[in-house]
Amino acid sequence: MIKLLISEDHQSLLDGLLLLFKGDDAIEVIGFARDGQELLEILQHKKPDVLLTDINMPRMNGIELCKKVKETNPKVKIVAFSMFENEDAIKDMLEAGAMAYVLKQRPLAEVRKAIISVSRGERYFDSTIDLSQIENTEKSKEKTLLSPSEREILKLIAQGKNSSEIAEIRFTASSTVLKHRKNIIQKLGLHGKGELLRYALNKYKHY
Repeated sequence: MIKLLISEDHQSLLDGLLLLFKGDDAIEVIGFARDGQELLEILQHKKPDVLLTDINMPRMNGIELCKKVKETNPKVKIVAFSMFENEDAIKDMLEAGAMAYVLKQRPLAEVRKAIISVSRGERYFDSTIDLSQIENTEKSKEKTLLSPSEREILKLIAQGKNSSEIAEIRFTASSTVLKHRKNIIQKLGLHGKGELLRYALNKYKHY
């Protein structure tokens, strides 16, 4: 049984979601909140497998919520549920740790498919979203910002290598690798080694 937490500030949609999963043989709603801050408080007492969250919410939006959830509960899979179809919103949620993005205009059955997919470790995106275009735009930006050495280090980070191992592979000093890591974090606007690892995994997990 997939344990689900929901963060959604529109009562009618929340009611629809609760009704959708009532008696579901695969998904159990273990809690819900109407904003990100309330969800974080619930998360202190609940252990979900999947979080379904809106983006535009009071007190704390879905992007900030995802970042905080991934910091404290990295194993939780995140499904973004939003009316925003623009590229920036999708990229922001992906970078924050979401594995799925479903538009609110779609039938609620799509949400169920997304939840089951991410619980299996698979990504799921609304059929109207051109994910390849979004990722190509991001990779183009990355190539402009990062040097070849920095991109290679990102790939090694995605493989689970620490700084000492990367230094050995690249025949360089650990201090040089640490300097590269700091430069990558600064250039990409990341916040710390946790976000760097998530970024590397998101971009290079297939290498």
